[in-house]
Amino acid sequence: MNTEVELFNRLLRTAAESGASDVHVKTGVPAVVRINRQLVPVESPIPTEEWMNKVVAGVVPPHLSARAEHEPELDFSYFVSGVGRFRTNLFRERGHWSFAMRYVKTVVPGFEELGLLEQIRRIAEAPRGIVLVGGTTGSGKSTTLAAMIEHINSNSKKHIVTLEDPIEYAFEDKKSMIEQREIGLDTNSFHEALKHVLRQDPDVIMIGEMRDATSFDAAMSAADTGHLVLSTLHTTNASQSVSRILDFFKAEEREQVRRQLAETLHAVICQRMVPTLSGGITPAVEMMINTSTVKKLITENRLEKLAAAVETGTEDGMISFNQALYNLVKQRKISKQEALSKASNPQALEMNFNGIFLDEGRRILG
Repeated sequence: MNTEVELFNRLLRTAAESGASDVHVKTGVPAVVRINRQLVPVESPIPTEEWMNKVVAGVVPPHLSARAEHEPELDFSYFVSGVGRFRTNLFRERGHWSFAMRYVKTVVPGFEELGLLEQIRRIAEAPRGIVLVGGTTGSGKSTTLAAMIEHINSNSKKHIVTLEDPIEYAFEDKKSMIEQREIGLDTNSFHEALKHVLRQDPDVIMIGEMRDATSFDAAMSAADTGHLVLSTLHTTNASQSVSRILDFFKAEEREQVRRQLAETLHAVICQRMVPTLSGGITPAVEMMINTSTVKKLITENRLEKLAAAVETGTEDGMISFNQALYNLVKQRKISKQEALSKASNPQALEMNFNGIFLDEGRRILG
């Protein structure tokens, strides 16, 4: 290992010990870490172009080294002994190399540690169907997905196959058998991996991210034949996830896809990270379960009423972002101001804090 990589690893070790979630390193300016969602500069030598080139040569995986010579950005996983794994995006900025790295803890955190609701444990125990974890970048989707996989691993005898780009959490077989396949290393592409995954006798399939029509087609086919499919989706709330999925398909395909999705979807979990009163962060979690009401709305293409179904579906385990934020305030975990800033409907949440609860969802569904 060259001296430059040793210094780079020390920087990553210091970031992890400081509780950083992300590390940003670019040529000509001090490195920066993100702690509790705030960017903090690091006291260390300023990276030069020569230093960065040597670091890149030392940390890029062998199977990607040829691509690094002619491609301006790469995704891979980087492991530091004694520290853990970093999900890494290497890219060029004004002609120079830059790193954006997400620290992924070695030990998969449990539901309670993550502040996740009990309903998510039950969703992870579903025998079949599609479960999507939605949210923006940095909302903890991958960590929630990992917690669900680890719950299955610890409590059920299942064959789990994951397709990831890159692999983040490294699982150890417990009651289940887990095979983790990294795109570019263990398979050429998501498309190729998805084409063959059903021949590998899985019970549970985890797809790192739903990114196109091919992914959804494969997920629906797997769920239709009795498999549990877990994945992530970039979406702002649970009720809009169906529209987001349909956007991946051509207009003439959407009717059939929507009906198939109504049959195969099990649940959508959506997260927003909120600063806590104690100085940390916690997820506000919205959940949509594919109950008979939700299924009917999807089948009949009344997607605009899904938000109302979520709001009125508490007895079925559903919860809206406004309800989740209200609960977090009542539990004295977050402030009213933070709750209002993250709310889907701040005016309605403000009324809730003043003791006014309108049954708007039931009126819309009615």
